[in-house]
Amino acid sequence: MDYAYTTTSTADALKISAPTLIFYIALAVFSFVCMWKIFDKAKEPGWAAIVPFYNLYIEFKIAFGNGWYFLFMLIPFVNIVFAIMLPFKLAKKFGKGVGFGFGLLFLSTIFQAILAFGSAEYQE
Repeated sequence: MDYAYTTTSTADALKISAPTLIFYIALAVFSFVCMWKIFDKAKEPGWAAIVPFYNLYIEFKIAFGNGWYFLFMLIPFVNIVFAIMLPFKLAKKFGKGVGFGFGLLFLSTIFQAILAFGSAEYQE
């Protein structure tokens, strides 16, 4: 059997994948901007949003009061519990309720944007 690829099929694949890639890159950049603003509101360094692992440390520091709780994310099964608790604690720290916590859990980018650009204030 001949499995030769034609330029037409490659071009068709690029038509689909290029816009999708651009969309996901734009979504990631927007998410970083939202995290940066949230960190700024919590009086933490905004640039921490773009540093892997450190951003998780800062997010746990904001939500739980102790950043070292992020190490629980390295323990199987325990990480699921903390990953579910994090958005609710974060919502509470910004004066939001349980419904907003569910929003952060399931539609994180949208609700992070509401936290970042809305009137929510960080409550220590």
